[in-house]
Amino acid sequence: MNLNARDRLFRLALIPLAAVVLVATGCTSSMSTATQSSAVTGSTFVVGTDAPAPFASVVSFQVQVESVQLVPAGGGTPVSMISGTPTVDFARYNGLQTLLDMNDVPVGQYGSVIITLNSTGTIGYLVTGAGAPTISTMPATISPASVTVTLNRTLNVVNGGSPVGLRVDFDLAQSIGVTNGAINGNVDPAFDVRTVARTDTGAYIDELAGGVVSVDQTAQSFVIQGPHGENFTINTNGQTEWDGAASLSTLTTSSIVQVSGQLDPADQTLDADEVAVFTDSRFYATGQITYVNPPPPATGAASSFDLYVRALEPADISGSTGMPISLGQIAQVNLQGTEKYDIYWMHNPLTQFLFNSSALVAGQDVAIGGPDTGITAGTPGLTVNRIHLRNWGFNGTVVASSRSSANGTFQMTVNGFAGVLIPETITVYLGPRCDFRYGFGAFNDLANATSIRVVGLLLRNPANGNVVLIARHVDGLDFTDFTTAAWQQ
Repeated sequence: MNLNARDRLFRLALIPLAAVVLVATGCTSSMSTATQSSAVTGSTFVVGTDAPAPFASVVSFQVQVESVQLVPAGGGTPVSMISGTPTVDFARYNGLQTLLDMNDVPVGQYGSVIITLNSTGTIGYLVTGAGAPTISTMPATISPASVTVTLNRTLNVVNGGSPVGLRVDFDLAQSIGVTNGAINGNVDPAFDVRTVARTDTGAYIDELAGGVVSVDQTAQSFVIQGPHGENFTINTNGQTEWDGAASLSTLTTSSIVQVSGQLDPADQTLDADEVAVFTDSRFYATGQITYVNPPPPATGAASSFDLYVRALEPADISGSTGMPISLGQIAQVNLQGTEKYDIYWMHNPLTQFLFNSSALVAGQDVAIGGPDTGITAGTPGLTVNRIHLRNWGFNGTVVASSRSSANGTFQMTVNGFAGVLIPETITVYLGPRCDFRYGFGAFNDLANATSIRVVGLLLRNPANGNVVLIARHVDGLDFTDFTTAAWQQ
């Protein structure tokens, strides 16, 4: 399906939704500079993502990454690709990619990689029943903690060339152990690691969040501090899209932002396609809505919602300020009616009619932001001043005979964690920049009962109240070649 055909399909698909989507829709992690040595070096990076969890109840798997080491193709001493030992939630980036690190390593050809995790971690799982869902955790034992993976292609590091790197996909389904159908806490780590160039599909950075450290108006860039304390530079230009009324001139050292983009070919920086300001007041959190009050079938503005917290900045905010929010748990967010609502990749002010306090639904991935003292005395939960709807990867299967090429739609049954929150069948609309990846090349590839992942925006149809999904990417789940050539197939 060519681009013009997709655009025509999208226009038809928008009729029952809202005409504003057509004009509004555009279809973390660290970066640090390696210490220079006398060896001739070249630039490398590590991109992280994850496969779907094996059970609907699994919401997180957190573990400390001790090292990622490249092994020379002809044998020799392994070299490190990451700085420090970041703690990563391998269930956080479903269908999205983040930057784990970027460093210089000695030039040469590398044929395999050794990934070493801490021997213990934590599995988080959803507990459902009467009332709102809750989160429980259990300790995880990782064995073996060190895994060697042979690369699909030799990683060729050259001096002065564009960065090259690895896309590391942690396969939760193959890794988490079970006994008689129940999670037993044992984890046998399985990684799919692919060599990627900076322009490959598998090297694009979907999300990288951090607090603004400084702004350089002359260079049209700014520096953020990542979730592990590292500073790195974000480049902007005339093509960079800014959400809402944000711009380079509005950033302050109290701002926390999310950026998407591509690694720069010349240095260890990121060229931003998109910048969203989550808060100008030092605090933000991201995750999925698990419960909206009042729940369906009630209509009208919500008074609060529950958020499963996948990311939090600052990480120790609950302990340092007493705010009722912590990483890996469910927090109550109170709504006062004065919050500002935005949609990532949508920049038209009319998006407020698609996402507002009356359009919140369980399963949406959102970022909340506000002051780091967002507590109302005598009231449980916290208050915020910004709520940002974000893309998320929804796994499921294509409903038989549901494809409509005339409307650019199909239906899917959602499974996994989001499927618990979204029990009904949902309609998927192809966004104007929607693409087909990882084994899919066109709309007709979506056969009945095909397992897919749709990365997009979950919305409530303002016409009838049904939950719909605006697709940015439609992915096959069994495809493993992430090169540009494979993307173009």
